[in-house]
Amino acid sequence: MRNGSSRVMEEEVFEAEITPSPGNGALNFTLGATIAVAIVFLFLGIGIGQVVTDEIGSNQSVEWWQTPLHERHKMDLNLTQARSVLPPPSSHEPYEVLTYTEHFVSVELPASEEDVGFPEEDLMHVALWLPDVPEGVTVPVIMTIHPYYDFGGEGMPGVGDDSNPNTVPDGGIGAWVYDNFISHGYALAQSSTFGTGKSTHCQDVKGLGEQTGIQAVVDWLGKQEWSNGNVGLMGKSYAGTTNWEAAQNPSEHLKTIVPISGSIGVQEMFYRNGSSEFRALGYDAAYQAATSDLTTDELRVCQDDLIGPLNPFTTQLWAHYGGAEWNDYWDERRHLPDVLENYRGSVYLVWGMQDWNVDPYHAFPTYQLLRDAGIPTRGIMGQWAHNYPDQPTTHQNAVSPGYGAEAYPQMSRMDWAVEIFGWFEYWLKGNGPEPESHVQMQRNDGEWHVEDTWPPEDMEWEVITLDQVTADGSSVSANSGLTMTIPASENARFISGLPTLHLSVSTRCDGGQIFATMYDATEGLRIGHATMDVRYRDGGHEAQTVIPFATYTMQMEFNPIDAIIPAGNDISIVLTETGEDYLPSACAPLGMGVNIDSSSTLSLPLIERSENAPEWFEVPNWWDVEE
Repeated sequence: MRNGSSRVMEEEVFEAEITPSPGNGALNFTLGATIAVAIVFLFLGIGIGQVVTDEIGSNQSVEWWQTPLHERHKMDLNLTQARSVLPPPSSHEPYEVLTYTEHFVSVELPASEEDVGFPEEDLMHVALWLPDVPEGVTVPVIMTIHPYYDFGGEGMPGVGDDSNPNTVPDGGIGAWVYDNFISHGYALAQSSTFGTGKSTHCQDVKGLGEQTGIQAVVDWLGKQEWSNGNVGLMGKSYAGTTNWEAAQNPSEHLKTIVPISGSIGVQEMFYRNGSSEFRALGYDAAYQAATSDLTTDELRVCQDDLIGPLNPFTTQLWAHYGGAEWNDYWDERRHLPDVLENYRGSVYLVWGMQDWNVDPYHAFPTYQLLRDAGIPTRGIMGQWAHNYPDQPTTHQNAVSPGYGAEAYPQMSRMDWAVEIFGWFEYWLKGNGPEPESHVQMQRNDGEWHVEDTWPPEDMEWEVITLDQVTADGSSVSANSGLTMTIPASENARFISGLPTLHLSVSTRCDGGQIFATMYDATEGLRIGHATMDVRYRDGGHEAQTVIPFATYTMQMEFNPIDAIIPAGNDISIVLTETGEDYLPSACAPLGMGVNIDSSSTLSLPLIERSENAPEWFEVPNWWDVEE
């Protein structure tokens, strides 16, 4: 995880993307070096929590899980636990959990995915926990699936044993569902993706083979005699991406997905307007080494993942010469278009607005695209990082000024179990009215508001031409940057959306890159960022040729921002050649000239919300509760 410290976790399951940090020297693609890289990235911090159910009194006229959002802070919730907790069942005694069972689901793969060297039957391994319900009662299932069960480590010097197998409820979703949902009449399933854990075949990181295996497990779960036919997927990071994979060519039994910071595509994860993150260079290789022990496991690599590590180099260095499209690797791992076309279930999006692992631009405009496709969608977006909404201790340790700290402690949603339970009750059991499609958004000062869509429908643009700003330079390169200062407004600027920066630039090379960071200049507080390679100046995935010394307009779009700039405070935008963990461009030494005049514009999406506006809502005050 970026902007956070790594820590070793004992006897827990890894549930995070592999996120390498930049280093010096050329990448060595030998297996030994790959394993060394993987070791470094095995110990990524994830939010874990022990969940203990506790009694919650309620005398409401509706079911407790139907409590309106604006009233939920008044509920008598147990706020003393590490994660949010459900009340005990109201219509029955809590169901006991039956001993888990293990199953192997046979998968019929397309001919293109039947890799040479893997002649055994293609099987997905599933662990299943059922509630002890009366005979004849059927139940829905909540599944989580990822490659981190039995996650590499065994045999690696100084690393220790593997993470737990999928027969142990994992420290992210599994344990939470086990402790809270099974007693309410839900089943829990945990599965390993192909080539990991006990699942056979080869590891095809987010490719068609992996997608097909996930979809087969969903279909199998929906057809079992104990099942009511409804399956929901839920998970964070890679375990969130598998939700999108399931929905690409979905089983009729897939009714809802809850992707928590799960990328909508592999290229989308590592490239922003053509700017490349460092970790893209070792992504596939690191996964292959990390999920294969140095003991009994075989290196189960699909042919696509032999190609994958080459793509970042071709994309970064030779984009406009077909580097990004020299094979179908990216297209096969672009999940969202298939979801929009084929999926007719529901989606509950969960994202940290300060997530530097899977950036929030994966959620917006995805939310609106889903709504436009007729897919019921809800979102909850707080100022946390690559974590769950209900992790107070993790939130406190994972944020810093300008990266979410201003929103703590209000960012921790200790009503989230109630929130998601109501979602599952409708979509998996058909209980209650259909939940509203909306976005619960947290501003950078901690305040929460709910919007039908985001950016809000009543958003208005403030357009500022750069002849109105002051600047301390006119070029950006590896050795120079510039700062632009936008004068303060008489009124507070409530930025809610995706600001744009359309920069007129003159190139000095066949390429070039700009990283823009926005600040509350008066407070010295970071607000957000944008990045773009000039070859991708119009956005999207298609590069365009750049002619040295020609002038182009770079249509940059900031990552989603929900922040308040008080009246009287200046805004500054710092332009550098690169930033955070993005790679410099090949043209970094020469850089680009920036035209600080009327040909360049900054556009801010602003909304007005009075203190008494109905969009504001309070969240349960856990921070004043004594344990």
